[in-house]
Amino acid sequence: MEQNALAASSSSSSSVFALKLLLFVSLCLSFQAHISNSEIIFEERFEDGWQSRWVRSDWKSNEGKAGSFKHTAGKWSGDPDDKGIQTYPDAKHYAISAKIPEFSNKNRTLVLQYSIRFEQDIECGGGYIKLLSGFVNQKKFGGDTPYSLMFGPDICGTQTKKLHVILSYQGQNYPIKKDLECETDKLTHFYTFILRPDATYSILIDNRERDSGSMYTDWDILPPRKLKDVNAKKPADWDDREYIEDPNAIKPEGYDSIPAEIPDPKAEKPDHWDEEEDGIWKPSKVPNPAYKGPWRRKKIKNPNYKGKWKTPWIDNPEFEDDPDLYVLKPIKYVGIEVWQVKAGSVYDNVLICDDPDYAKQVADEVFANREVEKEAFEEAEKVRKAREEEEAQRAREEGERRRRERGYDRRHRDRYRDRYRRHDRRDYMDDYHDEL
Repeated sequence: MEQNALAASSSSSSSVFALKLLLFVSLCLSFQAHISNSEIIFEERFEDGWQSRWVRSDWKSNEGKAGSFKHTAGKWSGDPDDKGIQTYPDAKHYAISAKIPEFSNKNRTLVLQYSIRFEQDIECGGGYIKLLSGFVNQKKFGGDTPYSLMFGPDICGTQTKKLHVILSYQGQNYPIKKDLECETDKLTHFYTFILRPDATYSILIDNRERDSGSMYTDWDILPPRKLKDVNAKKPADWDDREYIEDPNAIKPEGYDSIPAEIPDPKAEKPDHWDEEEDGIWKPSKVPNPAYKGPWRRKKIKNPNYKGKWKTPWIDNPEFEDDPDLYVLKPIKYVGIEVWQVKAGSVYDNVLICDDPDYAKQVADEVFANREVEKEAFEEAEKVRKAREEEEAQRAREEGERRRRERGYDRRHRDRYRDRYRRHDRRDYMDDYHDEL
């Protein structure tokens, strides 16, 4: 019987394991089918051969203001083999673009994602990315080139750390009305913009939703659907008093005769009090504990309360819906075009697709090395601080050396000045007269 029980238990365990394995395989197949149904329009990890896909612009070259990009993993990458493109040198305009398979986001979700790491103290400059439509001369791509979408951080000093989301509609650019903030530290961050066919959007930073909403409300592209009726007035019979005095309340008999103060029952006439001289002694007054103040009716819920009156909304006669509000012009290029006071921003992991789940997967893969990157950054910071302290020490020593030299020169000058003072000018004149 014991053997039968063990056999039954083993059979049950095997069945549970088989069910779990089947569920896992089903989930994997489902995820794989989901991925296969999504479309990756463009993905750039800046591996070997990336130069054949990207064209560096000559914009601002004639003025000597054109910067460039170098292929590097940066100073503290989580993976030294994971390279991106980094802006250099300082105080330049940086412009580069790639042609991609033309696509339209009509009736589909648009996902734009990329990573950026500000290794420099940027001081002032951008770190955004653009989607471009129509024909673009990539060698002349610059700040005046029309775009359909601009997305990403823009930093200047300690006050400005803006996250741009600018959409083009019928040839005009519209910035988002919200004040969105970007990250400002020196680690890698993923920026993701998702635009859906119902004109709703989501903004993610490092796979966490930072904001969301609708193009109808968060951009001034179309007039609002509804307006407050400025001509509306609160009805005369509108009762917005939540509480009222109880009409059935009755004032207690004798309430008004209760004095506010009474003689102090603990007061005692002083022994030295002389009524003939001091007059009739009266105890001092104290607050009457029985006095409750002027009588007021208690408050009760107003049975006619209708709530606080609000100005009603009415249809906006100027609103004309555009079901294709979310549709950008067919996208043909992706580009980076920024100006920076100090260079050193590493762009990587550029992705354009229609599947937010795949974008999340890409970011998760990179962030698998997040702790390694943090450790590398902390080590680089230690080296930087040690170098700065070394340089400061050398500067202090050089300053001290120069001060000592100036002190020696001053003593030297003082010695000669004193020697000159000891010779009276008349001595020289006497010698002159003797010679005559």
